[in-house]
Amino acid sequence: MISPRPGGRFVARNSSLESLIAFAYQIDNFQFSGAPDWLDSERYDIEAKASEDLTSASMRPMLQALLEDRLQLKFHHETKEEALYALLVGKTGKLQDAGECSTPPPPPNPGEPPPPGCGSLITLRGRIIAEKVPLARSVAALASLTERMVLDETNLTGKYDIDLRYAPDIDTPGQTQADRNSPSLFTALQEQLGLKLESKKGPVEMFVIDHVERPSEN
Repeated sequence: MISPRPGGRFVARNSSLESLIAFAYQIDNFQFSGAPDWLDSERYDIEAKASEDLTSASMRPMLQALLEDRLQLKFHHETKEEALYALLVGKTGKLQDAGECSTPPPPPNPGEPPPPGCGSLITLRGRIIAEKVPLARSVAALASLTERMVLDETNLTGKYDIDLRYAPDIDTPGQTQADRNSPSLFTALQEQLGLKLESKKGPVEMFVIDHVERPSEN
């Protein structure tokens, strides 16, 4: 968990340093190069306080400065030819433009998570829910799930309601029978949204770590 809190507080719980760096610099984990194993395996709790309330956007430069100071982090960016996915419309497109936000959504059914809110997207275990969002938001979620860069080549320019249900990774703890009966992410995209992921090669910007040190205890 990594999030800003009221009163200018920043809180991270049980977070890897790799996740913190990815959040601070708005990159995905598959974009790391030269990262030592402990950057992802070791977990930390962090609490910090700023002089004013923070948003995710205003918090990132502060977190960058913290990481560069405490980890002696040095890095550069490098573009490499890597495997990635293109998101395409399948033979039968199913997405319909949901339009702009208007009335508040109805309450969820018993046992269902609350709607994400107009213009928002949330990812849950085996599920992506979005309300009136451009596909670019879904592309970012798909990149994290597939651990590859995803390019939007659908030419769909509207805002869409999405409720995608798929089988979580089989190695994820807590697999249920419902999980095992759900389609794979690739099949779910085609059956539920009329979209498909096609493998290809292309340029990917990598976050290359030149130097990093374990932080000292406070």
